[in-house]
Amino acid sequence: MTAFTLGEAMTPALTRVGGSKRTRAGTPHRTGAPVRRGSIEAGSFERMFFTVPAKGETDRLLRIARRTLDAGRRLAREERMGTRTLSRSERAIAALTAAAVRVYEELLALARLNEGQVFPSYNHLAKATALGRATVARALNQLEAIGFLMRQRRFKRIEAQGAGPRYAQTSNAYRFALPKAVIAYLPRWMQSAPPPDDVIQAEADRQEMQAAMLSRLSCRELAQATLSGPMGRVLARLGARIDALERESHNDPEPKIDSIIKKITI
Repeated sequence: MTAFTLGEAMTPALTRVGGSKRTRAGTPHRTGAPVRRGSIEAGSFERMFFTVPAKGETDRLLRIARRTLDAGRRLAREERMGTRTLSRSERAIAALTAAAVRVYEELLALARLNEGQVFPSYNHLAKATALGRATVARALNQLEAIGFLMRQRRFKRIEAQGAGPRYAQTSNAYRFALPKAVIAYLPRWMQSAPPPDDVIQAEADRQEMQAAMLSRLSCRELAQATLSGPMGRVLARLGARIDALERESHNDPEPKIDSIIKKITI
């Protein structure tokens, strides 16, 4: 199933913004505003997006990133020697650079100082790490490809006179995660302890109960229970229409073919 971000769902709203901005190919810009695809307005989602890191969590993530850098170098060496064929996730790990780990270190420092609220500009990261903007951009792509961070584009409203867009791109927001792809390359002492069997069984029972509950919902109720925002409202209306059609088919079912033939013969 295709997943849509909140920024993509907001694109139709941006199409109402006037402006004559054009793309590099010369065609009219789809929103008329200098806003990149998938962007969300700054200040409208950060409370749900940012998470406060636990004590010692940023230091642990940095150690894991450095271990992953060593593992990536080993994978790249084995591939050059022809002793290993890398998978897609392994190629992403092998592409990790020391510059990317340095950028990650700066992002984690900001998370520790600002209670998880991390939205620096490329210029800030370039100045703090003594790296070029292009190097910072590549580093963020590498970190995101492995799964060390999630990045959300943002735009902001601006004051302008006359006809034209009232939006402009601003810095991205970042949230951190421990990618499953790197766990196998960590030493045993850095890996999390497996959960107890009773916890695993309780989670399985919860998922089974939830699946049973969702299976009894109508299409409209299912959309409301699993989705939110503009996309959820659209699918809820579509589900309500499907439910109405199903009720009509139950109330006035079409006669079977053999019953029609009997009426004709009689």
